[in-house]
Amino acid sequence: MVDLTALLADLAAESEQLDALVAPLPPQAWARPTPAPGWTVGHQIAHLAWTDEMARLAATDVDAFYASVTSVPDVSRLVDDGAERFLAPPAELLAHWRAGRAALIDALTAVPAGEKLPWYGTRMSPASMATARIMETWAHGEDVADALGVTRAPTARLRHVAHLGFRTLGHGFAAHGRALPTAPVRVELTAPTSASGALASPAAVSEDGSSGDVWAFGPADAADRITGPALDFCLLVTQRRHRADLALTATGATADEWLDVAQAFAGPPGAGREPRAASGAGAPA
Repeated sequence: MVDLTALLADLAAESEQLDALVAPLPPQAWARPTPAPGWTVGHQIAHLAWTDEMARLAATDVDAFYASVTSVPDVSRLVDDGAERFLAPPAELLAHWRAGRAALIDALTAVPAGEKLPWYGTRMSPASMATARIMETWAHGEDVADALGVTRAPTARLRHVAHLGFRTLGHGFAAHGRALPTAPVRVELTAPTSASGALASPAAVSEDGSSGDVWAFGPADAADRITGPALDFCLLVTQRRHRADLALTATGATADEWLDVAQAFAGPPGAGREPRAASGAGAPA
């Protein structure tokens, strides 16, 4: 059984880490461009506030959630319009985000056992929703950190992102219009040095009992394999770095193709990032 309470504690901690990064910023820093085209630091936080609000609606008022979906005039603009709608002066936006993420945790805590929540193109358990929110908060936090020239120390919470990245293997292929792979893939990741201790909710992310310095997912005897640093795998599946900039090794045709289409988030395939060497940005920190 997944420990939802521990998962939600990890979601709160991930949000608080990003909060601590942006809260002291002067107003002009919120206007800095991030790697996402057209999005500033403010847009990144507004996006998280909007998504938290949509997730809260899904957990508390299904009719209102569906109404918000069906009333969208241009589905291709859904994410951008959501961020624009929640964009506000820094102090107001920060207060809105804080209140919204607290309300989401309360809402997910109250969902009856076994109930699934509507989401864009799918349905999710409260645990899956919390895991997805951890992934999004971390990934958009990376965009903010990149904009500010900051390198964040990875934590054990990355294992949630790695687990979601593994679980969405088929989605990555489907989103890119490719046939679903039939070969199983084994993923073995070296945990960040600062994250090799206990995880708050290991049941939520461990497929085979892996723990400590190596996080492993998938059949141990699979011929196709991906190995490398957990941080690099998380950057890949959230499309925050190009595979050419990461120390990931693929063995087997399926594993190699997966590194080109990996996508832990819902929706159509993202544009991804250009190799940093090609763009002149240098190697990732």
